[in-house]
Amino acid sequence: MRLRLFNCFLFFTIGLLSFSQNKIDLKAVFDVENKQIKISQTIVYYNNTDDTLDNIYLNDWNNSYSSKHTPLAKRLAEEYKDEFQLVKDEDRGFSTIEHIKQNEQRLDYDVLENQQDIIKVYLKEPLEPQGSYELQLDYLVNIPHASFTRYGITDNKDINLRYWYITPTVYDGEWQYYSNKNLDDLFIPKADVSLEIEYPNTHTLISDLDLTNKSQSTNKETVTLSGKHRNSNKLFLHKYNSFKTIETDGFSIVSNIEGKNIEILDKVMITERVTEFILEHFGKYPHKRLLLSQIDYDKDPIYGLNILPNFIKTHPASFDYELKILKIALYNYLENTLLINPRDEQWLIDGIQIFYMMEYVDKYYPDMKFLGSIADFWAARPFHASDMMYNDKYILAYMVMARTNRDQPLTMAKDSLLKYNVNIANKYKAGVGFKYLDDFTDHTMVENSIESFVKESKLKNTSVTEFEAHLKSQTDKNIDWFFSDYLDTRKFIDYKIQKVSKTEDSITLTIKNKGKNQMPVSLYTLKNDSVVAKQWVEDIPEYKTITIPRNDGDKLVLNYNNTIPEFNLRDNWKSIKGPFSNNKPLQIRLFKDLEDPNYSQVFIMPILEFNNIYDGINLGLKAYNKTLLRRMFYYKISPQYSFGSQTVTGSATISKTHNIHDRNLFFLNYGISGSYKSYAEDLFVRRITPSFSLLYRDNEDFRSNKRGALYFRFVDIHRDEDPHNIQSPNDEPNYSLFNTRFIYSNDNLIDFYKWSVDLQFSKEFSKVSLNYEYRHLFENNHQINLRAFAGAFLRNDNDPNSDYFSFALDRPTDYLFDYNYLGRSEDTGIFSQQYIPAEGGFKSKLQPAFANQWITTLNASTTLWRYILLYGDVGLVKNKYQDPEFVYGTGIRVNLVTDYFELYFPIYSNLGWEVSQPNYSEHIRFIFTIDPQSLLGLFRRRWF
Repeated sequence: MRLRLFNCFLFFTIGLLSFSQNKIDLKAVFDVENKQIKISQTIVYYNNTDDTLDNIYLNDWNNSYSSKHTPLAKRLAEEYKDEFQLVKDEDRGFSTIEHIKQNEQRLDYDVLENQQDIIKVYLKEPLEPQGSYELQLDYLVNIPHASFTRYGITDNKDINLRYWYITPTVYDGEWQYYSNKNLDDLFIPKADVSLEIEYPNTHTLISDLDLTNKSQSTNKETVTLSGKHRNSNKLFLHKYNSFKTIETDGFSIVSNIEGKNIEILDKVMITERVTEFILEHFGKYPHKRLLLSQIDYDKDPIYGLNILPNFIKTHPASFDYELKILKIALYNYLENTLLINPRDEQWLIDGIQIFYMMEYVDKYYPDMKFLGSIADFWAARPFHASDMMYNDKYILAYMVMARTNRDQPLTMAKDSLLKYNVNIANKYKAGVGFKYLDDFTDHTMVENSIESFVKESKLKNTSVTEFEAHLKSQTDKNIDWFFSDYLDTRKFIDYKIQKVSKTEDSITLTIKNKGKNQMPVSLYTLKNDSVVAKQWVEDIPEYKTITIPRNDGDKLVLNYNNTIPEFNLRDNWKSIKGPFSNNKPLQIRLFKDLEDPNYSQVFIMPILEFNNIYDGINLGLKAYNKTLLRRMFYYKISPQYSFGSQTVTGSATISKTHNIHDRNLFFLNYGISGSYKSYAEDLFVRRITPSFSLLYRDNEDFRSNKRGALYFRFVDIHRDEDPHNIQSPNDEPNYSLFNTRFIYSNDNLIDFYKWSVDLQFSKEFSKVSLNYEYRHLFENNHQINLRAFAGAFLRNDNDPNSDYFSFALDRPTDYLFDYNYLGRSEDTGIFSQQYIPAEGGFKSKLQPAFANQWITTLNASTTLWRYILLYGDVGLVKNKYQDPEFVYGTGIRVNLVTDYFELYFPIYSNLGWEVSQPNYSEHIRFIFTIDPQSLLGLFRRRWF
């Protein structure tokens, strides 16, 4: 009897658990030609909380493509991906809901105003605790073009889908919904999924779900797919099936990740080793197939030397392919089994992924160098970069952001991170952090804790809080610092051995904590560069003095193995031999290298450049101390021989930078620079400029492009006198002035604005100017550009016959030598037509061309067709003892690359119809930028 009751109870419990599983049943009919999917769907969702719900929320992330005003559209615009803004509406994709029903009754619903991919559904009756709702939905999905996020329909009608149907959101006491921002981080409850899909037989369907039924007709195929406990699924419909399935002992890998020049047998062996590694550490995969797509890899590649051209092979092809498979397999395994909120807690999956990638390389490729085969090349061997092991790249890539004061806390929401931090820096810092913690806990605790946590939490709702509790339960050491400082703040890690005293048996040293954090540091005692002792020093407030056994050591080193991602390693060691033995030897290297903390490095770089037509081609060398990472103290000396002027020219700079944390003021720099170059044929200018700069940003939002800058500088100019031009008494070739300028900008794809105030004071004059620029991209892809300038002399004692210091209407004299003129002293010829968008900003060359009292102008342009715009300039020019003169000009602007390469064709101005005048080609103006730093701005704005 008792056995029968127990069996009944067990059957009831299993049935209840099965019954309370969320379910999604869906029938989808694909119309590939019209880029549509007709969907009928049922959602069963259980309320496992103690709250009663009057309404529920659904994710409709396909609708995030529906307009230029969705969070996804704004995100793409922030990263200067203009494809989404410029395409036709029908290519963006959207969802059209026919109805949402419950028990055959239509329900009211709203699409959230500022989150067009979230649906709020009003229930007829409240959903009680432990109850469930069942919804029936019918809707039409218009598939977006794949160029925006790689998911969607391609030009050749291949379909790549993710987040393509409506799903429930998570409720855990509050609704956990958020919008699609191309971060691949939808948070949904796990559910049993059943999909019936009808599609043209011209395509092949690929999915990681289980195939339960398949039928064919003349031109259609219908398949039924199912899967239990799913929180994500991708689906591909391709004309040509590039996916291959490799069966392994644990699960099948379905992949189309490229592996050029890799034999199929090698791919099988690589895949088996990767799956064996994953199973060894994380246990059985709960599904039959793991789907790895080239899209997965393209969106999360192995950063490093992948920026090199394909014909440069640094590592064996099999190694590159193996790491590709490993990286994507690790991530997809964790994403499909570790049910955390990926928007807020992504660092955990990223950290585990990178940690085990490092473990894999340490296990199977312990001698692999970052430079690969290049490291053994005779020309590379002298470089410190050739000593860099493969896993060293993770700290290096993170330090790019730390040194430039752009790093962000690992616990920050994913959509608040800079693109570089989302894709690279935060991932790497998380993985390196686990290595740091592993070293601190003697290489036993972290790996065991991660693996047991993943196994115990598999397919269960969990969180970082539970992971923290699990980790702390596995060790007796205090690891609060890892969560409070390393993960949750931007506090940098930087320790220094301040002073050392010694006796015959012991050493007393003081360690300075420059980062003012609670993180520990490792201390090594070395003898003849071999480790004889190691210990961890904890609880260093700002200074800490300790005494350790001497152990016959001759050197003390902090963080000797560079496990800790430390800001500066150059002050981490002290020799015990004597005072002079602490001096770092000088190291001279040809070309830029990685920083070697054991040397005082000087880099020599050949220079071949063209700056202006007078100096022509410049050939020379620059000696500097800048490594691949920003140095806080920087110098550069660059002598050159200019073949045009047949003279030695060049420049020199020395500066000091201070990063400021947790303030809107984030960057402070001061220094002095000097240069010597031609400013006309056989005439040279020497320029010396001490300067002080302050940069501002929104400390609460690094993604904001709002920037402020305050500059102070003293400019001293010494010019050769032109014997062919008699100088007036007040137009001296030598002069100096003090200049201060404040600039505020907000540089975005849709709206751009920038304004600045400039003050100049010299012995002969003082002047003030205001510049304002605005650019807007309209819904119809037309843009308008406005620029207003106003300048006035507060005092002007210059010769009224000289306009050297006057405001210019169309071509500034650039007496501060700030602009990259190719031919600054040219009055005729192509180089006199270079346009600099400064001061008056006119394109037509009108009279009066200068103002020695005040000037005000307005420059505008608007789109005619694509990159062709109509421009107009108007202004008033006021000179002493003369009435203000009204000037104007119109024409065509060809905007090939905004601010970098543009052409201006004047049409009508005060001169009349310019196009009908003789030598019209001399009226055409151009912007052309060859400065590498300016061109790099096109790349930086997408990542930083």
